[in-house]
This record gives sequence, structure tokens and C-alpha cells, in this order.
Amino acid sequence: MNLEVVPITFRAACAFVAEHHRHHKPPRGMKFCLAVADQDGRIVGVAMVGRPVAHSYDDGRTAEVNRTCVLDGARNANSMLYGAAWRAARAMEYRRLITYTQAGESSASLRGAGWVVVAERPARKGWNCPARPRDDHGADGVQRTLWDVSA
Repeated sequence: MNLEVVPITFRAACAFVAEHHRHHKPPRGMKFCLAVADQDGRIVGVAMVGRPVAHSYDDGRTAEVNRTCVLDGARNANSMLYGAAWRAARAMEYRRLITYTQAGESSASLRGAGWVVVAERPARKGWNCPARPRDDHGADGVQRTLWDVSA
């Protein structure tokens, strides 16, 4: 399968994630989105890059891959998206790009794109509390790994 990185709108990327992602909804915002298309022009994966969710990383020069979603069988598409996201972020003068994986995910696409593990984050109960009720976002109670690629 011949794949190429192509532009995609935020609306179209959100629709793709809403239809195909196994445990997350689309993010609420973004800095930029990318897609991978097959030889027939069909979108087989998307990456959505935005501000870091953790305020401590939101320094104006760090961005976060908030969501990737790739159809089954689209070999190497996720690695292509992570690599293209870093090239685009660098072109926009970002110095660092981060993302998280959940326990049990292989992370082969990140390693293949040259990313490195920065930290292991223990499972947390979630952000819900009586003073500020919040919904579960799919990562509650799950150990996560923080990945980084930087200049």
C-alpha cells in the first residue's frame, strides 16, 4: 500500500477520530492536523497536534500530539504521521513535541519515528471531584508513558 501525508481539516480529522478511534473522542482544539492517504486518496489515518494538556509543558514552544487514529491494515501510517507531525512542528519553530501512550500499546510507531520515552506516569483515578465534576476521558485508571522528540 503506497501512502502519502496529506493535509486535512480539523472538522474532517474529528469526524475520522469519532468514527474510528477505539477509546477516545476527538480533541476540542488543535494547532494543526495531518492525514495519511492511500494510493486511491482514501484517508487511512490522522494526527491532531495541539497545546500540551499538562500546563507544565505549555511553554509556547512545546506541542502535543493529542490524537492519532489509523485504520487497521495501514502499515507504517502511524509512524508516518508522527514523523510528519514533528517535521511540521519544527517548521513552525516548536522545539519539542510530546505524546502519551497507554499501558498495553506497542509504541512501535513512536520508536520507528525516532521518539524516546521521557517518563512513566502511574494510573490515576481521574480529574473528577465534587468541586469540579468531570467525565472520564478514557485514560483514567490507566498507566501512561510520556514520549518526546525534540531539536
